[in-house]
Amino acid sequence: MPLDGIFCKALCRELETAVSCRVDKIFQPSRDELVILLRSSGFHKRLLISARPGMARIHFTDKAPENPAVPPMFCMLMRKHLSGAKLLRMVQNGYDRVISLIFSATDEMGDRRELTLTAELIGNAANIILINEDGRIIDSVRRSDIESAGRIIAPGAIYEPPIIQGKLSPVDPKTRDTLFGSTSPLSQALLETVAGLSPLAAREISYSVSPDDMPAADTTNEQQAALLKILKEIDSGEKCAPFMLRQNGAPKAFSFLPICAESEGSSLERCESFSILLDSFYEQKANADRLKSSSDNLRKVLKTLIERTARKLNLRMEELKKCENRETLRIYGELIKANLPLIERGAKAARVPNYYDPELREITIPLNEALSPAENSARYFKEYRKMCNAQATLHGLIDQCKSEAKYLESVDDALARATTVSEVTAIRDELVGEGYIRAEKAAGTKKKALPFREYQSPDGFRILVGRNNTQNDLLTLKTAAKTDIWLHTKDIHGSHTVIICEGKTPPDSTLLFAAQVAAFNSQAKNSQNVPVDYTLIKYVKKPSGAKAGMVIYTNQNTLFVTPKEN
Repeated sequence: MPLDGIFCKALCRELETAVSCRVDKIFQPSRDELVILLRSSGFHKRLLISARPGMARIHFTDKAPENPAVPPMFCMLMRKHLSGAKLLRMVQNGYDRVISLIFSATDEMGDRRELTLTAELIGNAANIILINEDGRIIDSVRRSDIESAGRIIAPGAIYEPPIIQGKLSPVDPKTRDTLFGSTSPLSQALLETVAGLSPLAAREISYSVSPDDMPAADTTNEQQAALLKILKEIDSGEKCAPFMLRQNGAPKAFSFLPICAESEGSSLERCESFSILLDSFYEQKANADRLKSSSDNLRKVLKTLIERTARKLNLRMEELKKCENRETLRIYGELIKANLPLIERGAKAARVPNYYDPELREITIPLNEALSPAENSARYFKEYRKMCNAQATLHGLIDQCKSEAKYLESVDDALARATTVSEVTAIRDELVGEGYIRAEKAAGTKKKALPFREYQSPDGFRILVGRNNTQNDLLTLKTAAKTDIWLHTKDIHGSHTVIICEGKTPPDSTLLFAAQVAAFNSQAKNSQNVPVDYTLIKYVKKPSGAKAGMVIYTNQNTLFVTPKEN
């Protein structure tokens, strides 16, 4: 993510509002996160410092941390040294992603001293380090391996900041000659020359003066002047503002500049502050990561179940195909029985006239040498009856396999449309209830029931949608009234959708809207002209023994719509 040096510089300007505040409380919600409660007259904010790989950052947050019952050792150390300390200033190490908070604290003897809390927000090497006034490390969230580390991060060691890349300040007089003397594309030249720029920021600055990303050396004087002006405004903070790029509603990237070069198929929004942007972005990113992790595990389980059901169905279909020749076995038995005197015991085969053939042509029947002709006839009759019984059983088993496959596909569709960890958990609980997977050990807390998805039509009618098969049953069979209207995509996996009528007759516009919602909450959400059946709830029934979410319905009409959520 483009939490680059210039973004950090703009962020520091925002965080400087906390200067002169005192440390009220310190929390460590996880191994690599600190939350410091800062207070002063009229000021009360939480400062989050995260050294989590891929999510390193520092900003104000409104989220109350969920803290462990016993504070970690680093948290206790922080409380010992910084409780009641006054924040004097914030310092950024050049244009690097290293921000230091300098505190005035009181030690055990009552003497004043300056302590530095340094947040190194550098990718997988992110760290939070407490340093004393002599420049020695008191402790850190992550300690280095003394034998292999390039610099030592350990209690008692002299703190050495990360090595700064030899790039130029955006307003350095040498920047112009170095930048525009490069034959690389302008975005690449910016990245190689100007300190504090991420690849995204470099592309956006290049795009603002040269959409085709021409070689830096080929830029005109006007383009060069425009670009240098942008760099100057960025360095001063005039042109910096928090922007978030979303794709399909999910956060994709953020920057201190409007994101134009990569905004196709996405939406750009400006946030109220850099802290609000980071708080929102990383919270949604963490939720998305948790959702992906939980849904990926369940998706693997579902894939295995679907493949196993498909194999079972194929095997039973093959067995059923073998039963198609059962009449041949009966004919063999009849022909052997009719020609018993003509067949010798111990023969490997019998050639007899086939009186089932209009032309009475002879037929060769394989025999078991160890059995008498009568026993061979009885053996063929036994195999015939066995296949007749198998055929009747297999038809039921095949129908059961098809129903099971259809159910598992509907669960897979619901999982693909799940947007929260709670929805994934509810789908897992459904599979546990159906006996497909084992129940996990209860955590001891009662799970809160998920609400239905709810929409409102332009005419003011409530529209409820089930999130999974269990909710579909609950909505259709228990929640909805007999006179409410039920909708579902025709022959396509999807959620049950119900218009809550409350004794009124919804207009055609509400029916159309509800059909669009039903199509959106289905496997055909990215299609057009999707058929959606609708009927009254009283015409929807659940067959005895049917899987969750499986119903039959009558008296339906069909609408063809393009999926739409809102």
